[in-house]
This record gives sequence, C-alpha cells and structure tokens, in this order.
Amino acid sequence: MAASFASVPTFSFVNSSRFPRKRFDFSCSKKTLDDVRSCSSGNNKQERGAFSSLKECALSLALSVGLIAAVPSISSPPDAYAVAANPAIPDVSVLISGPPIKDPGALLRYALPIDNKAIREVQKPLEDITDSLKIAGVKALDSVERNVRQASRSLQQGKTMIVAGFAESKKDDGNEMIEKLEAGMQDMLKIVEDRKRDAVAPKQKEILKYVGGIEEDMVDGFPYEVPEEYRNMPLLKGRASVDMKVKIKDNPNLEECVFRIVLDGYNAPVTAGNFVDLVERHFYDGMEIQRSDGFVVQTGDPEGPAEGFIDPSTEKTRTVPLEIMVTGKKTPFYGSTLEELGLYKAQVMLPFNAFGTMAMAREEFENDSGSSQVFWLLKESELTPSNSNILDGRYAVFGYVTDNEDFLADLKVGDVIESIQVVSGLENLANPSYKIAG
Repeated sequence: MAASFASVPTFSFVNSSRFPRKRFDFSCSKKTLDDVRSCSSGNNKQERGAFSSLKECALSLALSVGLIAAVPSISSPPDAYAVAANPAIPDVSVLISGPPIKDPGALLRYALPIDNKAIREVQKPLEDITDSLKIAGVKALDSVERNVRQASRSLQQGKTMIVAGFAESKKDDGNEMIEKLEAGMQDMLKIVEDRKRDAVAPKQKEILKYVGGIEEDMVDGFPYEVPEEYRNMPLLKGRASVDMKVKIKDNPNLEECVFRIVLDGYNAPVTAGNFVDLVERHFYDGMEIQRSDGFVVQTGDPEGPAEGFIDPSTEKTRTVPLEIMVTGKKTPFYGSTLEELGLYKAQVMLPFNAFGTMAMAREEFENDSGSSQVFWLLKESELTPSNSNILDGRYAVFGYVTDNEDFLADLKVGDVIESIQVVSGLENLANPSYKIAG
C-alpha cells in the first residue's frame, strides 16, 4: 500500500511502485557544480544540478515546520522531508548552524565505535585539506602543506596511544596501515613541493582510507548484543562494501555506472544485515530504479502484489524494525522514532548528511514495516544540516555511497540494476538466511 503524508510544505514518500504527487512545491534555484566525475560513459564528464541558496531554503523549511501541527511521521523515503507534530528542530538557529560533515568517508570514520583521541587528531587536519583546496590556484598548496605537517606531527606524538588502541587480533594490520599512512603523507608533501594541485585530492582520499583502516583495526569484535527478538535475523556485525552496477538508459553520455556502497552494521546491524542477505539472494539483480525525482532514488519493490521480500521459509513478508543509533548510546533504539521517544535534540550516528545517504523505506504509520525497499537521498546537506534535520531519527540509515555518488542524480525510473555484489565484509554477516532457503 502506498504511503502518503499529510499536507506539509514538502513531498510525500512512497513504499511501493506507485509514486506520489507533489503536495506543495518547495523550490530553490539550481546551480551547476564544477565538480564532475567519470563513470563508464561516452563522454566522461557529467554535471548534476543541486540546490543553491541553501540556507534560505533551510530557513523557509524551518519556518514552515514551525507552522505545522499534528502532522504524522514519515513513511518510506520522504519525497523530501516529512514533518511530525513536535519537529526535531528546536529552532531556526540550530537548523542553519554548521558546517555539517557531508563527506561519506568522514561520516563513516566518526561512526566507528572507538574512542581514541590520538587518531582523531591525525584525521582532522587531513580532512581539512578539502577546505584548503577551496583556495584558488596553487596558493591552496601552502595550506595543504600545513595540514599534512600538522597530521604528521600528531601521528608521531600520538603513535603510542594509537598502537595501544588496536584490537589484539588486528595489531599487525594496524601497524602496516600506519606505515602506509606515513608514506602517503610523505608522498603528499612531494606533490605539494612539485606544485601538482590536481594530484592532491586523489592522494588525500588514499591517505584517509589508511586512517579509516587504522580506526577499524581498533574495533575489537562486535560491541553489543542485538535485542533477543531480532537476534536470529540476518545481522551485519561490522561493515561490508557492495558494488551496485546500474545500466543507464536513454543517456548518450552515460551507459553504466558502478556505485560503491559501504554498509554500517555497527550502527544498524539488523537493517544492514537484511540488505546484505537480500543481495546474496540476488534479490535486486535485474530490478529497475522505481523512483527518481531529484530528491531520492528508490528501488526494492518486487513485481506482484507484495511490497517487500517474501521469505520462502515462512511465505510471509520479512520486515525489519526501525533502527536508530544515537551518539553516546551503546545500542540502537528499535521500533520508535527519536521524536516518539522525546529525544528531539539527540544526534544520530548515521545522519542524512551525504549525497547518497542510504536508508530503509517503510510505511508511513508503521515504524517496523521496512523490508526490501531502499532509497538514496539526493540533496545538498546544508538544506538539512548536520544532526539538525527532519529526517534523522525517522528513517534507518545503514550506509553511504562512497564512489561515484554524484552519478546517482543521473539515474532515472526504468534504469536497471544489473547486479549488486558484496566485495568485502561478507564474513561479518551472521544468520545468513540465503544459505538456508531460497
């Protein structure tokens, strides 16, 4: 059954192949991004539109929210944003304060269940290279050099604490990652010395992968017990990466694209485990993109009357609970939105900040109705700033697109998912039902 929303100045999200109509227009002017990426295409450059005047848009949304009362909570991916009676936005000043963290890699690093100040002090200046590159021309390289030297000093000063933080079984890999990080930072300084500005961003991405590897080597097993009622479901006890290959129709510049998606089972083990299990069943292979409206890309509604995955062992739709991990908590909340729990100012571990945030769709009034339908959010994060937006705490985020995410905006209804394959982390899937039946 399609889900709908009350009259709010947003759009409605659906949980079926029937797509909603716009209830109210919430429009902002568009801009062209200079940042373009290549995929498998005839013309290796694409541009995507994005919202500009974002703070003004956010302000308008906040004011609209303040005028709405008794509005039901969201269903599957909100056409943009669904609003509830007591909005999780305390005031406009919070809404437009920032800047948000919107890089998917950074969000995943900060979402790891670790507490090691030394590695965070290495991570931060390396992430700040992104801001340094906003300086015009080669002048940016002087700032990049300061970033790298600061990170290098922090690594040398904090190496003992970093090494002490490794899980016993991962010490060798952790030390190897440190060596790669040190070598990578030396390479970056050589890039700066040679004034090769274009080589900075790729090297930064490589270096930060080593940082992420070091941090993952600090996680010693899965940090908590999933509630008993969900313990026998497929659970992702850690992280996994999948490649989603999509065939693009009617686009002379883009024939196909492979999207790398990192799934976070530390913060959403039930939701992520359900998805990996479906991937291993090849549930999504050959399925079309069923919604693409500039706000979300959605798929997962199978052919026939069912709106989710029918478990062959029960012949019933397999559903998963709403699953939200909050900063400072050791286990996720299940079955309730943060708004329903009265946690209006709580910060979620996996926020809707990045272009390509992946979440589970569900029925409007049924928190625990997610099954197989998933969506990726397409937006600039300033529209709903870090941990202050009206999606966080209402939908279960369980991953981010980390490669070729910009090309999500090129997907259209009818484009075909040729395959989704797990490329790493399958060993973290507990209770894999695909091995038992169907």
